[in-house]
Amino acid sequence: MKLYHCRDARSLRPLWTLEEMELAYEPVLLPFPPRVFAKPYLIENPLGTIPLLVDGDVRMTESSGICFYLTQKYGPTPLAVAPDEPDYASFLNWLFFSDATLTFPQTLVLRYRQFETPERRNEQVAGDYEKWFFGRLRALDAALEDGREWLCAGRFTIADICIAYALHLADVRANLGHGLSERVRAYLDRARARPGFVRARSIDAQAPQY
Repeated sequence: MKLYHCRDARSLRPLWTLEEMELAYEPVLLPFPPRVFAKPYLIENPLGTIPLLVDGDVRMTESSGICFYLTQKYGPTPLAVAPDEPDYASFLNWLFFSDATLTFPQTLVLRYRQFETPERRNEQVAGDYEKWFFGRLRALDAALEDGREWLCAGRFTIADICIAYALHLADVRANLGHGLSERVRAYLDRARARPGFVRARSIDAQAPQY
């Protein structure tokens, strides 16, 4: 397997999953955005987006989907929640929530505060999506009430990987860490203390800066 990865990008989700599952793979580290700074990558992925997982004839570009694929193809693993477990629906909901609800607004904040040229930056757009992100965090804060350590099935799963990555992005790249509640911050700290994340982060740190 090969995983194409950029520093702090959504590819950190499958990178973390691969490390948690201790699977054999080759990380391919690229500068961000690769469609600009690593043009040969467009041969591998014409979209120019990150991640890309290559596993034999399989080619996948959606980070949460790659995490799910790895658990299903190379399991069984406690990182997955099975359809016959009571928390299966919650597990799927958090997987989709991680990108559609928590990561998406951050991409607009990053674009209009950091990535656009100064004359194209737009604080109104960035501020609106910052509020969106903070508003959606209330659902996560509520889910962690009563001392819950992880989101589903009483154990750490890829739902936690996918949600924790969105929080990590807010903390280290989007400058939104100040909006994390005490409960959400403690949850993120627990996730980042896991040996699988520590190993993934050490690989992530070798990717070019942007």
